[in-house]
Amino acid sequence: MLSLPTKIVSLIFVLLVAANAQTPVPTPNQNDDTERVFTEEIKLNVSAVDRHGKFFAGVKKEDLVIMEDERLHQASSLRRIAANVLIMMDTGGEMRAKKGFEQTKKTVKSLINALSAEDSVAIIQYHDKVEIIAEWTTNKEEALKILNAKANFGRRSVFINALETATKFLQKTPLENRHLVLITDGTDTFNNLTEREAAMRNLLATDINVHVFSYTKLEITDLEPRAKSVSKSAPPKAIPDEVKATLPRGIQDMMNAPIRVTINTDREFPRKMKERKTALIDGEKYLAALSKDTNGEMVLPESNEEMLEKTLLSPRLLIRATF
Repeated sequence: MLSLPTKIVSLIFVLLVAANAQTPVPTPNQNDDTERVFTEEIKLNVSAVDRHGKFFAGVKKEDLVIMEDERLHQASSLRRIAANVLIMMDTGGEMRAKKGFEQTKKTVKSLINALSAEDSVAIIQYHDKVEIIAEWTTNKEEALKILNAKANFGRRSVFINALETATKFLQKTPLENRHLVLITDGTDTFNNLTEREAAMRNLLATDINVHVFSYTKLEITDLEPRAKSVSKSAPPKAIPDEVKATLPRGIQDMMNAPIRVTINTDREFPRKMKERKTALIDGEKYLAALSKDTNGEMVLPESNEEMLEKTLLSPRLLIRATF
C-alpha cells in the first residue's frame, strides 16, 4: 500500500520487478570485531498520475512511502532505468473486423515512438504461425523499418503459441525491467484451455510485466448487431479489410455497397457470431487477469483513436524506486 502527499493524487503499482537480499557487508567496530548487517533491497517500478489520469513526471523519492506490516518505509532512491519491451502483435483471426492489420501496425509504431532512446524493443507477430520479426534493438528507426518490411497477416490466430514463445524470448534476456506488450483480442483458433492456463503459470513464475492493448470491446461492439437475423447494419464482414483488398475490384464494390436492412437467412451465422462473442468475453477476462497478476496495465479502447492515444502511457512504466 502506498501513500503520497496531496500534490500527487494517486500512485499506482505497475510493476513488481524484484525483491532480493543483498550480500552481507562486514563492518569493523572499535573492538576489531566484525558485525554483519543484513539488509533487504526491494525494487519497485511505480507510476504516478494526476486526477485526470495523466502521467506525472515530477515524482521525487520523498513523495514515496510504502507500508509493510503497518510500518512506513521511505524510498532510498528513485531512478529511471532502461526497459526491455517485447511487443507481441496479433495479425490473424478468421472472424476479425475491428482488429485490423493496419491499425495494429499503427499501434506498434506509436508504442515504439513513445519509448525513450535507451529502451530496447523487439517485435513478435503471430497469425497462422509465430514469427520474431525484430530482435532486441535500441535503434527505433531500424525497428520501424523492420516492422514495415516484415509485418504480414494470416487467417488463424495462434495466441497461446505466441505467448509461450514471447515468455521464452524474454527469459533469455539477462537484463531486468522486462515488459511484454500484447496487442490482441485474446482469442485463439485452437483454444486449448489447458495450454492457455499453462502459459499463464509460466509467465507468473517470472518477473515479466504484461501490458495489454485489447481489441475485445471494439470487436464485441461491432459484432452484436451482426449476430441478429434481421439487422439495420451493413452486411457482416466475411473477411477482414486487408484480405478484401486483394480481391478483384468488382467484388470489392459489391461488398462495399451500402445496405440499410440485412436479412440473414444463414441460421448458422448468428450462432457463430454468438460463439465469437463468448470467445471475446473469455479472452478479455484472461487478458485482464494476466495483466493484473503480473502488475501490468490493460487498455480497453472504444475506438481506434483511443488505442493510439493510450500508447502514450508506456513511459509511465519505467521509473524505479528502491526501498
